Formats: sequence, C-alpha cells, structure tokens
Amino acid sequence: MRRSLAFLAVGFLVGVLAVPAAAADGDEGFTISDPRITESSGLAASRQHPGVYWTHNDSDDGPYLYAVDSSTGKTVATITLTGVGTPRDVEAISIGPDNQIYVGDIGDNLGGNWPYVWIYQLPEPKQLKNQTIRATQYVVKYSDGARDAESLVVDPKTGRTYIIDKKEDGGHLYEGPAKLSASGANVFKPIAPVDLWATDAALSPDGKELAVRGYLGGIWYDWNGGKIKRKGRLSVPLQGQGESVSYSADGTKLMYGSEGTDSPVEDKDAPGDSGAKSPSASGSSGDSDGGGDGGMSGNVKVGAIAVVAVAALFGLRRLFRRS
Repeated sequence: MRRSLAFLAVGFLVGVLAVPAAAADGDEGFTISDPRITESSGLAASRQHPGVYWTHNDSDDGPYLYAVDSSTGKTVATITLTGVGTPRDVEAISIGPDNQIYVGDIGDNLGGNWPYVWIYQLPEPKQLKNQTIRATQYVVKYSDGARDAESLVVDPKTGRTYIIDKKEDGGHLYEGPAKLSASGANVFKPIAPVDLWATDAALSPDGKELAVRGYLGGIWYDWNGGKIKRKGRLSVPLQGQGESVSYSADGTKLMYGSEGTDSPVEDKDAPGDSGAKSPSASGSSGDSDGGGDGGMSGNVKVGAIAVVAVAALFGLRRLFRRS
C-alpha cells in the first residue's frame, strides 16, 4: 500500500487527537514494536499459540511472516517462506483448517493490470522460533478480469478460499475452487456484492460471521457458506492507515491493525454470535446502517476527527488512486 497524502493527513490527526491504545494483555490492544514491521497489512490469530498474531509487511520486504506476542508487542518468531518466488504485493493472511496459514499476495499497485496473483499456503509451525518453511504457491485469476484486492479469508470448515476486491464504490466476494490446485490457474468467481472499499476481512473461528473493514468503517455479514447476508456496521477505530482485521482465537474480539512504525492493534468486541461471550459486543444488529464506509464510534472526539479525515480522504482520493 503506497501512502497517499490523504492518509498522511489522517495519520497526523490520529496521532494528535486519538487516545493511545490500552496496555496489551492477551486479546487486548497492543502495539507492534518490531522496527522491521512498518507496513503491517494483514493479521491472523494463531490457533496453536494463544495470544500470538501473525502479520507481514505489504511490499518491498521479502517472503517473511512475523509472529507477534500480543502481551508484549514483540516478534517471537520470523518465518522465511521458500518455494514462492519473489512476493509482489502481500496484503492478507488467514488461517484455515488443520492450522494451515494462507497468505494473499493479491494486491495490484498497477490498479488491476496483473494477469494473475498468488496465494501461498504453509503449515503453522508448532514451535515459535526463527525458521524456514516451504510453502505451496497457487496462481489466482479472476473470471471477470484482473483487479486489486486486499482481503483473503478461508472457510474454517471447508478450507475454501475467498477474496474481496478493493473498489471505492464497493466490490465483490470472489469464491475460489473447492480445492486449490498448484498446477494451472485457480479461477475465482464473484458471488456476492460487498458494500465497502475493503482493506481486509476475517471469518469468525466458528465460520458464522464475516467481518469486512475499510479505512473508516466496516460491515459484518452472516457467512452462511459464502451466501452472505448483511447484518450491520462494525465499530472500527479510526487509524492512520487501517489495513488489517482478525478475530481473536476465541471469536469474541475483533482486532484492528494499521500500517506504520510502532503500529497499533486495537480490540473491539465482536458482534453477533461470535461476540456472545462478551456482554457489550459492539456493532449494529440490524441493517439500518446505511451504505458505504460507515461504522464510526459514538465518541464525540472520534466523530470530530472522522469529519476531517473523511474530507481529507475523499477530497484527494481521485488524485491518489493507486495504492
């Protein structure tokens, strides 16, 4: 994700006015302190290592994944991927059945001109230590032509992969084959509209809800095996460049990440059934939220920031399309 003037303006406002995240403890907010991680664009909660989140840089980094301990914000393991060539624009990460990690090299800084993108699959390591792991590389094409995307999810029950493309006026959920093939191209087909300029998405661990975030808001859906039904808005925190979202391992929290050095990861109670354990689960339960990139907090200060941020973002977005 190349930084635009709009997001620098938003980042400045957030830095001046926003309240710092609370100290980390388990699935509470934390700050990624590794100086190597400056463009955290994806986030996924480990299923084998409680309190650990996997992340990666956007581009110009290499085939690396980082395991971050949310109790300290420190990197506890760095994974080097082999068998994948040179990553181009890594934008998403998800964990599927059998503790398999899926990495989405699916961004397109050319605005949708690359004829294919890639997904990498590797087993989540049982031991958290610096190591090299061979991944399987899958070629991905879209049935209706090349496009930019930053959201990849894997159904926790079936292992089927899905991508949401990134478009200002809303994109689509694309469904991949029932099983990815390492030989030949895997064609993804649009199956449902998504009313958001999506920068990331996550499926709840029980496979019941889909959370999709944008820069300034989010929407949650009933998943229903990919036959999504919009349920309401998400209370997405205002961040300098909100790029990632993950459910906590127990499904009660949504963790929102941002790019930048010492980038914050902020927690919010998950809506719907996934957040049932938490009595104050946020997010509207109905679809009376309107459209677009909504989902601001009710806090007056955040609301004031949002007005300025929206003006900065959408006033300049047509001058800075490429991301």
